Amino acid sequence: MTNATKAGTAANFSIATWNIHKGFSNFNRQLMVHELRDRLRALNADIVFLQEVQGLHLKHAERHEHWPSEPQHEFLATDFWQNHAYGKNVVYDHGHHGNAILSRFAIQHEHNQDITHLRFERRGLLHCAIALPQLAQPLHCVCVHLSLFARSRRWQLNELADYLDTVTPPTAPLLIAGDFNDWRNHAGDILAHRLGLREIFTQPDLHGTAKTARPARSYPAALPLFRLDRIYQRGLSIINAHRHSGPPWSEISDHAALSATLTHIAPVSRPES
Repeated sequence: MTNATKAGTAANFSIATWNIHKGFSNFNRQLMVHELRDRLRALNADIVFLQEVQGLHLKHAERHEHWPSEPQHEFLATDFWQNHAYGKNVVYDHGHHGNAILSRFAIQHEHNQDITHLRFERRGLLHCAIALPQLAQPLHCVCVHLSLFARSRRWQLNELADYLDTVTPPTAPLLIAGDFNDWRNHAGDILAHRLGLREIFTQPDLHGTAKTARPARSYPAALPLFRLDRIYQRGLSIINAHRHSGPPWSEISDHAALSATLTHIAPVSRPES
């Protein structure tokens, strides 16, 4: 998973982001959480950003024979991702759901920040500082699921930038991934200006291969038309990036999954002459 270069030490790692629709197929027709777990593990990502994760649902547990006994993020992580964090955003009488981050690496710090702008639309950001081998400082990872409304999204993006300005050094490697609901592709400008972030599908990879001018289309998963799901990065280089849509992905969730392999090249300290 790691390799050395002449110029320095490269730490390669893989990531994925997916809105898992609370473990159900389109229109909640069928429980798909077991198939979702298999498909997610097939991606073999080191760090996974998940949205619409069901932490608890007493009615589903009674109705569905194969409903997991543990919260979905724990069920998905078992025996594969040793570390995980969950941010509860929406709470109701019979349960709650939110965002989650699964990681093969140690999570040094986790924090769930309420970024609700409209009372009827509860939203949050889940921030984890993750210790990667050969990185001198933690990788900061933020999982988000933003508002359906443009004005609220702008407010939430500025809240996100204000929060990260206070808790992350400007030189720290940073990833923000999730469901941005950003129909008109305005998030990139705000995040570039405030935090120096770029969306991975719009950047050339290490070989200089040009990517698309805009983020990948990710919704609906069967035939993606809208660019809702994103991965933004700072301080990293892109090895590859992929969208996972169509069958069997579209049978599991209404959103396509996105994945990427990234690297961070740190200079090697030279002995004094």
